[in-house]
Amino acid sequence: MSSLFTGKVLIRNNSEGDEVDTEQELSHRLDNRVLLLYFGAGECPQCQAFAPILKDFFMKLTDEFYVNRSSQIALVYISQDQTEEQQDTFLRDMPRKWLFLPFQDELKRDLGRMFAVDHVPTVVVLKPSGEVVTQDAVEEIGRLGPACFWNWQEASEVIDRNFLAAEDFDDVAPRSLTDPIRRLKYKIEKETWRRSNSQDGEREEDTGGGALF
Repeated sequence: MSSLFTGKVLIRNNSEGDEVDTEQELSHRLDNRVLLLYFGAGECPQCQAFAPILKDFFMKLTDEFYVNRSSQIALVYISQDQTEEQQDTFLRDMPRKWLFLPFQDELKRDLGRMFAVDHVPTVVVLKPSGEVVTQDAVEEIGRLGPACFWNWQEASEVIDRNFLAAEDFDDVAPRSLTDPIRRLKYKIEKETWRRSNSQDGEREEDTGGGALF
């Protein structure tokens, strides 16, 4: 998937604004991952409503408060902001693991055309091969939360080397007094999703409905 940005510079959303500009670095950041391309603008009202949802979704899959190891997921912000200042203001409150293109990079426009993006916010979900999993996952993310990733991961046949299953949390030493509570909460959330997903599958079987993927 790093081939999509070959010859380009991606910037890490950290305080230093570190550049990811070599083939090896791009491969490390993007290959064997479900890749999200987030087309948005900080001044767009719909984006302002969706951004906290997307941030929470991403953090629950990558932040050490929720998981011991980050999931195989990457996100590149494809800015549709009118000014670089608006872009910087928006990114200031977003996760540090997000990547973004330099404001003036014309690849932003090319990617919009490539994936037929005609509105914001839009989240295009890609397999490591570059094949589209979901043309616009905004509604799905809002409705299912992190469960989206587990569906996408299976559909993308990503080799999951990083994500610890909920039951594995019990084998890891707690980092703080509240850590066991956090792990239990996350385990309950994931098990609830699994049961709900299983019941949905049974209902689809009964009604002749097709699978999601």
